[in-house]
Amino acid sequence: MRFGLQLGYWGARPPANVPELVAAAEEIGFDGVFTAESWGSDAFTPLAWWGSATRRVRLGTSVVQLSARTPTATAMAALTLDHLSAGRAVLGLGVSGPQVVEGWYGQPFAKPLQRTREYVDIVRQVLAREGKVTSAGPHYPLPYNGPGSTGLGKPLKPITHPRRADIPIWLGAEGPKNVALTAEIADGWLAIYYTPRLAGMYDEWLDEGFARPGARRSRADFEIAASCQVVITDDARGELDRMKPVMALYIGGMGAEELNFHAQVYRRMGYGEVVDEITRLFRTGRKDKAAAAVPDELILDTAIIGDRAQVRSQLRVWEKAGVTQLLVSAHSVEQLRQLAPLVQM
Repeated sequence: MRFGLQLGYWGARPPANVPELVAAAEEIGFDGVFTAESWGSDAFTPLAWWGSATRRVRLGTSVVQLSARTPTATAMAALTLDHLSAGRAVLGLGVSGPQVVEGWYGQPFAKPLQRTREYVDIVRQVLAREGKVTSAGPHYPLPYNGPGSTGLGKPLKPITHPRRADIPIWLGAEGPKNVALTAEIADGWLAIYYTPRLAGMYDEWLDEGFARPGARRSRADFEIAASCQVVITDDARGELDRMKPVMALYIGGMGAEELNFHAQVYRRMGYGEVVDEITRLFRTGRKDKAAAAVPDELILDTAIIGDRAQVRSQLRVWEKAGVTQLLVSAHSVEQLRQLAPLVQM
């Protein structure tokens, strides 16, 4: 099982120590460095900037939001990054949620599965460069001949020859239908809030996708990259308390109250009543109480926290569950260096 450094997206300002973190990750032996976006910083620009100082690690997006760019624009960015990095790009895509898609990008959220399938097909057409890129739609018709069209559009193929036609495409997916689609059309699954306890359930979803006609991959060559906090510490209590406000935000306050995909993940884990309580408290402004309502076991289901021996033991559990890469966050080079013996296991 490999490790990737998850840099995420920026808060109010750019983080100050990322160049040092990226350099340490490459030196230690991390497999990749990943960036994200929400409704502030974008994913591609920091990845290219910080990635320019690397020579070995893969450079991935985890994730690029579909509604932020047309499929052809995303393919252009991916093929450009792949050339500049000498073939190290990984394109991670995700649909996000209705609050962001409709509120920030001004795009309809409906039919996310259909949109994802159509989007990925167009990206692959660009990267393959076997002919002019076309799509019947209905979400991304190429050429466009709808309302307001001049009728002058024509099919094109990329001027720049992609370095690789098979740049890995990983999909961020949380629900059963999305995960099955990921196994069918993608090269890897970006799993957020993954728990080894439910590996059997995830396997059923994945196997449904692998069994579909024309599935791109099989279990043998499919990657599962799970986001996971890995913390070596003798103060597990302190780490759990530090994480609870963040968990309360994602469970109780992220996205629309009527449709929060992160909350749904924890409902599937059996935390339905807890999710309801956290949401009620968070949405009524009682954020401290919402954090206090997060049980320790909810965090430990999706994170690895403990002394070195405990962490080593849990890493084996995650690997046995089928995870091929852990995407971990770190606040300091020292924290990364603590992980070095685990990365090199």
